[in-house]
Amino acid sequence: MGSITDYLENKTILVTGGTGFLGKIFVEKILRVQPNIKNLYFLIRASDPYSAFHRLHSEVISKDLFRVLKEKHGKNMNTFISEKVIPVAGDIGLENFGVTNLDLLNEMWRTVDVVVCSAASTMFDERYDVAFATNTLGVEHVSDFVNNCTNIKLLLHVSTAYVSGERSGIIFENPFKMGETLNGKNDLNIKEERLVIQDRHRQLVPENADEEAISSAMKNFGLQRANLHGWPNTYVFTKAMGEMLLLEGLRKDVSLVILRPTIITSTYKEPFPGWIEGIKTIDGFIASYGKGRTSCFLSDPDKVLDLIPGDMVINAMILAMVAHMNKPYSRIIYHVGSSMSNPLSISSFRNCVIDYFIKHPLMSRQGSPIITTRDIKLLTSTNSFNRYVAIRYMIPLKGIQCANILLCQTFSAWCHDAERKIKIVLRLAELFKPYVLIHNIFDDANLNILNGIVSESIGAEKETFFLDVKSINWEDYFTNIHIPGLVKYALK
Repeated sequence: MGSITDYLENKTILVTGGTGFLGKIFVEKILRVQPNIKNLYFLIRASDPYSAFHRLHSEVISKDLFRVLKEKHGKNMNTFISEKVIPVAGDIGLENFGVTNLDLLNEMWRTVDVVVCSAASTMFDERYDVAFATNTLGVEHVSDFVNNCTNIKLLLHVSTAYVSGERSGIIFENPFKMGETLNGKNDLNIKEERLVIQDRHRQLVPENADEEAISSAMKNFGLQRANLHGWPNTYVFTKAMGEMLLLEGLRKDVSLVILRPTIITSTYKEPFPGWIEGIKTIDGFIASYGKGRTSCFLSDPDKVLDLIPGDMVINAMILAMVAHMNKPYSRIIYHVGSSMSNPLSISSFRNCVIDYFIKHPLMSRQGSPIITTRDIKLLTSTNSFNRYVAIRYMIPLKGIQCANILLCQTFSAWCHDAERKIKIVLRLAELFKPYVLIHNIFDDANLNILNGIVSESIGAEKETFFLDVKSINWEDYFTNIHIPGLVKYALK
């Protein structure tokens, strides 16, 4: 492969989803390790260039994540950014991203070497029309954009390992066939999905439903359509359809890399350990436990929790991008996770969380330490969960239906009505099922091959693009990196 940084020199990259967690880390890393990159086109959802410029600086460059880069460039930071990063006002959900400036559009088509698509609607129960527009049609629009590029070498698409749905056992790095479903029923037709979304929306408008009612109905409709074809939630269903459209519609002489990360956590090393933004997946549980609001977790103690630090995902993206950049007709999928190479059990995760907050309790608003329970109940069956919730909230078991649960008391502080609490908890249970209940291991053979090639060929850059998942000590990571980072950057 030769030098990674040399290969990135003078390249032009278009990034979608740059205001998201992964997108920010990717942009920071590229600018830090290769300041001689030619340009980064930064697609931002905005109505005009000024709004795009404002979002770039207020939501991306101003973040603490960029402090190492700012220290490096000092007072020249703004000049450096203005020379390298070009904010583009647009929307991935529109054809040509909604860019009406033809000169800008032609310039991008002529100069872009690589497109990195990390834009996504990540809410598990997002409105179906919203998730479909971004995760499915948006990917099709990216594919169409690439097909018009004259200098393009590669499209890297960030998906999710959980497009596998509720499959158990070893999940291989296999592509989807167009129209494939996870349950083998009800052949999937993506064009038809677009039509049923339009029909459902038209049905709601004459009913004089307000916006809140329409939103709720479209969320439920997304879950219904996902379940119909075997997926557990709208997010992974729409991401799977996006993969299908890419594999079928992308120009054959352009390399395609589909990256499927598992649960992404805070940075392990770069640009510094522990950076995270917002409360994500397992962090909701960690934060709730630290605040004394959570005492149970429905999962088998031996269930493997598949985590991967954010900077390792970025390193995998860059290495895969360079490895396949000059390989036309290449189509490859990479699982980026830890369950195969360095598994972490739920029980070990639980112990790390308990131990941390015993030693480092959060402080209440009154300035006193919050005392957490010295144990977290691992409820291993639906019946045990139903019984626990019924006793906790004094609600009859009759009518309660639940398959699984991630957390059971998180919302107790602000939900005053017990029935509403139950509905929220049960909905969370269904949404988080693939992450906490299903026993699956994500095969990472392709990633190991890539890492092996990299280790042999890039020499001194090996530490710069660190990708050794096996070397992570999970207890040390949670105790000294992830939870402190969560407290500092997310809980503040």
